[in-house]
Amino acid sequence: MARKAEQLELEDALAVVKEANSCADPLTQHFAIFKKFTRNGLNLSLSCKKVTDMSEEESNAMFELVKGNMQELYKKSAWGWDGKKKQGEMLEENARYLLVRDEQENIVAMSHFRFDVDADMGVLYCYEVQLLEHIRGKGLGKFMMQILELLANKTQMRKVILTVFKENEKANKFFTNLKYVVDETSPQYDDPNNPQDYDYEIMSKMCKISPTQAEE
Repeated sequence: MARKAEQLELEDALAVVKEANSCADPLTQHFAIFKKFTRNGLNLSLSCKKVTDMSEEESNAMFELVKGNMQELYKKSAWGWDGKKKQGEMLEENARYLLVRDEQENIVAMSHFRFDVDADMGVLYCYEVQLLEHIRGKGLGKFMMQILELLANKTQMRKVILTVFKENEKANKFFTNLKYVVDETSPQYDDPNNPQDYDYEIMSKMCKISPTQAEE
């Protein structure tokens, strides 16, 4: 019975993720009101695209943003920095992007995310949330994460999940302030006797369950 229940749970998660992935632009479909950010001196526009719908120029701009912000942190980690590998990850077919542009149409911030199955549940996995330095501290990062959380709730995902380097104190504080906690799938739980062997943590935030989901 337990095995059957687990199989049904996995099938439900796969169906929910398949449905979420069928929408090319969930931001426009569900939350078009959030396609502008005009606060604290910023006048920015937001869009959501599948990687397969992006131009080479857009892909290159996003990679350079990630490289500029994260290369040194990766070099200090056990993973190291491998530009080709990172770029390959960013171009995988199921990757999606929340893009933020300034008034000159330059990409100034981005989030790489995916609808996926993790531990037999549908999740929105946030791979990156990156902002150019001159627009940080003005509420944009929080706004972007709120959009991802809204998309996760709307598409019936169970969690928003992300990975953060322990050394990245600003990122840890940022996500903790947004009520993210260390997830049960974080590696230190699999190897509690050697937590020092891991220089990253997996953090998550549960989605709100709608009345319909609760009845199910």
